[in-house]
Amino acid sequence: MTTLPTPAASPTPGEQADAAVAAILASALHAGERGTVVDSPPGAGKSTLVVKAARELVATGERLMIVAQTNSQVDDLVDRLAQADPGLAVGRLHGSDALPGEIAMRHAGVVASTKAADLRELPVVVATAAKWQWVKDTDPWRHAIVDEAYQMRSDALLAVARLFERALFVGDPGQLDPFSIVGTDDWAGLHHDPSQSAVVTLLAHNPGIVPHRLPVSWRLPASAAPLVSDAFYPFTPFRAGTEPGDRCLELGPPTPPPAPGLAPALARAADEVLDVAAESGWGLLELPARLTVRTDPEAVAAVAAVVARLLARGGEARSERGSAPVEADRIAVGTAHRDQAAAVRSALAALGVTEVTVDTANRLQGREYDVTVVLHPLSGRPDATAFHLETGRLCVLASRHRHACVVVTRAGIPELLDAHPSTEPVQLGVVSKFPDGWEANHAVLEHLRRHRVTAG
Repeated sequence: MTTLPTPAASPTPGEQADAAVAAILASALHAGERGTVVDSPPGAGKSTLVVKAARELVATGERLMIVAQTNSQVDDLVDRLAQADPGLAVGRLHGSDALPGEIAMRHAGVVASTKAADLRELPVVVATAAKWQWVKDTDPWRHAIVDEAYQMRSDALLAVARLFERALFVGDPGQLDPFSIVGTDDWAGLHHDPSQSAVVTLLAHNPGIVPHRLPVSWRLPASAAPLVSDAFYPFTPFRAGTEPGDRCLELGPPTPPPAPGLAPALARAADEVLDVAAESGWGLLELPARLTVRTDPEAVAAVAAVVARLLARGGEARSERGSAPVEADRIAVGTAHRDQAAAVRSALAALGVTEVTVDTANRLQGREYDVTVVLHPLSGRPDATAFHLETGRLCVLASRHRHACVVVTRAGIPELLDAHPSTEPVQLGVVSKFPDGWEANHAVLEHLRRHRVTAG
């Protein structure tokens, strides 16, 4: 009798992630190429990887420079490094008009200066790309780490590349593209297009670099990872780090009376969509189809109602981290425009709600919350512009949560998408981004329709 071999057990999320990190660190330390690229989905542990890589490089006796894109990202990295290794001396290079944050300077091992020469001999020096470009008259570092590399424009990389010999580039290809306040059509398709991301330009000029990827999202729950992966990362799929049932969002009964100024019908719809989201991880609160101004008062009121009812019902988030109440600082509202965010803040204040994060997709990148409420970028619009269809904008808004996401919109977006095919000019040498905004929006809305609650 022949005994069949026992099938090998599938690797756990942790085993997959550990194997990916080991390969990335080996490449960063020993690969022949000048750069190592790491593509990461939302919540896959980019910052954890950066800290681990920094400590591994320093342990070999190397001095290291780290490039981030904003001062808040720099302060966060400095804080993480200092917490992971309190004995590590970390330099915080900053501009004369941008002092380091308290979160970075609370550690005894952190040294701050406006001059790179003061920090040159420290094991690690961290600064923004904008600050690094002014560093002159210094020998290059052997190693660098570029964090949030897909948010970095190629001209910024060109300005700092002289400072290091090889680098580890870590970023999320599904997030928003680098921002420019000037037109870039004159450069489109050229190999030196400064508006391209640093990673896109690096890969175009170094075909030998094969990107690594982090295969697990530790932020997104099992209810969200498949949708976000399929809709925004079709060529670099990932899985959730948890299984269905590992996380639970429990809400109190919808018994407390609505806050003054909150219409009873809207409060009932908000309670209903919250129950759906607590059960499934997603909720769609759909208002009647209508063309509106950008700061649609009814949509703003609906967003505020969902947040107010969530807080009134005293939700509790249970996960692999334990249990904790869903308080205001664990809730975020995401919009496409700053005036929409301002209108939501005003509506929440009128309901007595404070301390909830309300911001645009651009400013929510890299952040994490238990529950998010999203005002859909195309809600009530008469057209589908490139700005509102940008794939990264919807990806950011749909991937900030650990437990549930509620999307507020007016009906009619699929029809709007079908009525407004792309009118962007075709430009030679420009690689089309995939998936495009139409496909991503249709995929997300098709999924959300299964969790729809109508209002009004």
